[in-house]
Amino acid sequence: MQTILNSDQEELLKRTRDTLGRLRDVLADLKAPFEDRDALAESIRQLDELFLLVVAGEFNAGKSSFINALLGTPLLAEGVTPTTSQIYLLKFGPESKQKPIEKGVWEQTAPVELLRSINIVDTPGTNAILREHETLTTEFIPRSDLVLFVSSADRPFTESERQFLDKIRQWGKKIVIVINKIDILTDDAEVNQILDFVRQAARDLLGNVPAIFAISSKRAQRAKAGDPRLWSSSGLEPLETFIRDTLDDNGRFRLKLLNPLGVGHKLVKKQLDLTDDDLESLRRDTTLLEDVDRQMSLYHNDMQRNFESRISEINNLLFDMEMRGRNFFDEYMRLFRMPDLMRKEHIRQRFEQDVVGNTPQLIERRVGEMVDWLVEQDLRQWTAVAEHLTRRRQENDERIIGQGGPKEGTLAYDRQRLIDSIGRAAHETIASYDQRFEASQLADVARKSVIETAGLTLGGASLGALIALATHVAFLDATGVIAGITAVTLGLLVLPARRRKANQELSTKLNDLRQRLTETLNEQFDREMRRGHQRIEDAIAPFSRFVRAENQKLVAQRDHVEELEAHIAGLRAQLGG
Repeated sequence: MQTILNSDQEELLKRTRDTLGRLRDVLADLKAPFEDRDALAESIRQLDELFLLVVAGEFNAGKSSFINALLGTPLLAEGVTPTTSQIYLLKFGPESKQKPIEKGVWEQTAPVELLRSINIVDTPGTNAILREHETLTTEFIPRSDLVLFVSSADRPFTESERQFLDKIRQWGKKIVIVINKIDILTDDAEVNQILDFVRQAARDLLGNVPAIFAISSKRAQRAKAGDPRLWSSSGLEPLETFIRDTLDDNGRFRLKLLNPLGVGHKLVKKQLDLTDDDLESLRRDTTLLEDVDRQMSLYHNDMQRNFESRISEINNLLFDMEMRGRNFFDEYMRLFRMPDLMRKEHIRQRFEQDVVGNTPQLIERRVGEMVDWLVEQDLRQWTAVAEHLTRRRQENDERIIGQGGPKEGTLAYDRQRLIDSIGRAAHETIASYDQRFEASQLADVARKSVIETAGLTLGGASLGALIALATHVAFLDATGVIAGITAVTLGLLVLPARRRKANQELSTKLNDLRQRLTETLNEQFDREMRRGHQRIEDAIAPFSRFVRAENQKLVAQRDHVEELEAHIAGLRAQLGG
């Protein structure tokens, strides 16, 4: 920095380098945009170079003529059209010459005393016809230690100037405003009026502005060229005094450190904003997962209630059948019914008609409806999850509209990829669902259960037929009791006992059937609920792990960046920035 530093300055410089170096590493780890990392690296490199004074403003504001007046020699071309088509870096040298040093930048040397302690940059107009000029200007601003923003007295503080000044402000630069061409104004009242206007506008936009100067570059050049009468009215002397006093050794050191710290502060704030955006997006993802989990819980509760209601309907059919059986035995197992009891085929037909009736068909229908309902509800739940995820995907798409889509390896890209995979899993499950096959599988389990209960081996029989056969077994047990009542001599005491035994045999068979059917349907219901829930959980698990891991990572990153922000703020406060 070409200045002998005292111990306090050496310590401040070291802490600044260390803090910005850590920020540079963090930005690299976070894969921050290259232009941001390059701006920070350039600012760190500037710590070893001369103080950099950047002159910016719109074309035809008189930037080049102002620099010529400040240096006291016509180094730069002047004109009413955009004459500065390149960025010029003005440095001290034994002779005046130009040479290109990097893309869009030319080095201009001159034996001017002011250039021994500072470098000056002349930039193209921010509203030049060639739009790449503005790009060069905005890329060069982060490298500046102090910005002199030149505006013209005939159009001070235009809207485009406000926009450009706001960009400079975001980089944390110290800005001095220069109103050029006051020679076109008629008197001091007009000058003061413009100064008041610019001062208020600058305060509204930038807050505290160190200084605002009104000058005439034309008068200053003529004064330095040999007409001292114009020197006072040129207004350049107060500006030169400000530059000299501000940019003494201590001033240059202070601003030299504030420059990269300002760049670092802007990038830290930008990174924190991006991290907060990502955390907010992850919060919405977490809410999405909680919503899905809550939906699954409500779905399970609703299904359980509905299932119990359907089971009750089946049980009621068997209870009704049992009641009819009791009435049947109460009616037929009496002495005066002995002729009927001796006619076994007649009794069997009456039993099937009065007791069994269409109960097997009704039960088979209820079980079939339950099976269809289970399959349909499982399908609906998958559809609901798929639609929920699709809405979240659409929200994410809307958030990145205009950004060219998420880049591979970014949070948005990874989230989108995982949500897409869940959506595909859901839609593939829905598309591959064979409802008839699923229903037949469930019904087959119930059918086999009835076979086991009835002790039958008719593997191809329908559920209704098997229920009828099971109840027929109960009938055979009952008629076996009836067949034993062949003699009147058994008396009145035997018939009530036989009637109770018949009722008990029928009740036992129907209870066994009801219990086995209920248990089987319950087991199958629980198995299907677990299977459906597990399928959804398996599909969502990668996304859920991603959200938890990314949230943990981003919180740690934010803590680290906030720590750097605090260090940068402390250094700026110590430097009075």
